[in-house]
Amino acid sequence: MITNIKSYIKTNKLFAFVAMIALVMSSCEIDKSLNDNPNEITLADVDARLFLNGAMLANTQVQVGHLNRISAMFSGQNIGFTSLYSNIYTYALTADESNDEWNAAYVGVTTNARYIRNAAPDDKLLVGIAKVLEANAIGTLAILMGDVPYSEIGTDVEDPKFDTQKTVLASLSSLLDEAIADLTAASSRNESFDIVFNGDKSKWIEAAYTLKARYALIQSDYSAALSAANNGISSSAGDMMYHPRGDAAINSGDKNLFYTLLAGSRTGDIGNAGSYLLKMLNPAESVYRGNAKTNELARHNYYMIDENSASGNTGVAHQFESQPFATYSENQLIKAEAAARTSGFAAGLSNLNTYRAWLATGGRLNSTHDVSANYKYDAYVEADFTSGGMENADGVTKEVALLREILEERYISLYGSYGPFNDHRRLRGDGETNLIVPFPLNTQAASKHVERFPYAQSEKNSNSNVPVIADQDALYTKTEVNK
Repeated sequence: MITNIKSYIKTNKLFAFVAMIALVMSSCEIDKSLNDNPNEITLADVDARLFLNGAMLANTQVQVGHLNRISAMFSGQNIGFTSLYSNIYTYALTADESNDEWNAAYVGVTTNARYIRNAAPDDKLLVGIAKVLEANAIGTLAILMGDVPYSEIGTDVEDPKFDTQKTVLASLSSLLDEAIADLTAASSRNESFDIVFNGDKSKWIEAAYTLKARYALIQSDYSAALSAANNGISSSAGDMMYHPRGDAAINSGDKNLFYTLLAGSRTGDIGNAGSYLLKMLNPAESVYRGNAKTNELARHNYYMIDENSASGNTGVAHQFESQPFATYSENQLIKAEAAARTSGFAAGLSNLNTYRAWLATGGRLNSTHDVSANYKYDAYVEADFTSGGMENADGVTKEVALLREILEERYISLYGSYGPFNDHRRLRGDGETNLIVPFPLNTQAASKHVERFPYAQSEKNSNSNVPVIADQDALYTKTEVNK
């Protein structure tokens, strides 16, 4: 198995290997006319569309897999109870934990995406989608780890250099601009190999803008974030998600990755019972965030994970519950924060209330937890944020009180994504600790918050250009955008 990127795009044999993975993983019926003689199949005989499934499923691992669950443990949202996750919960994290996501991003996503671009350059829909997927996968690694290889991957360079975090994010933002142009020139079509949006170019364009907004936000470029988000995901119908496609009747096929973990060897190892996240949503807890205008019981029940029984989960860890890559929630809350910072209090409040109006319709809740008696999100008014208002008991300025509420809402709404982990690092880097959700550290012995994930051990073993950072120091060394 190839796990390092130094030779990930070298030969047709590798492409064929990845192609076969795509065929196996696609769960789609293969057109038997692709090649009349299966003993003489070549890479050129494989429909470029077949690489789309491989890229999308690999991106699922990057976005909502192992590192995502760990980031939530470092953000007060998940808890590691036993075994491996118990050790990681108390910051005993080694470089081996990054191997799968690293491999998925560079081999599973980028190799497939670039083959699509080379094999079908005139199919602007496929090319645009491929560029969005590459930007999503590599951008996630860059945000989590800092400097990563990008400009020299896919070349004859044996040991690709690690480009700076800001350089990579700038390159990916440009790639997203290219994707938007490609998709704008394309025509939507029913595309069964697109397991995210089924070939809807408008949804891919909006997702690309939301990723551009994310990359601007992580760099505290609020004007650029607002500009991109204004064209981003405009409704929950456009959410970029992993949709498990298994068959409940015969218990087969793709499943929610948290469910899969708990249904396997990790039963009891990780969940969120007793987490700061659930305490904020529990009316019986002292840190409950509800008030006369807000009832969080439904979200508490939807987010609650039974770590001891996969089959007992009916919310975020249900076997067929979708998992977020980029969503309306993220986009609208980028708009709320960026507008509050650049356009003033009224603009920020308006965008927040637009989001609360959506929550008041049931929001992200699934049918099991969409019980209207258990949620309420009435609109806020300016007086709620002035000194002494329901969202300003400590007498800060109304602008600070509003930003604090928006960032708290991001902490709650973006559970299941890297958003809360990224926000906390950004705010600490900007010295805005007054806006941080005050979740406690995971161990009394710890005195620092985690700042980054370590580089994959597989890459450290094979690439002489990996930055020399000791594993333990790597956890607490700030990345370029957060210094």
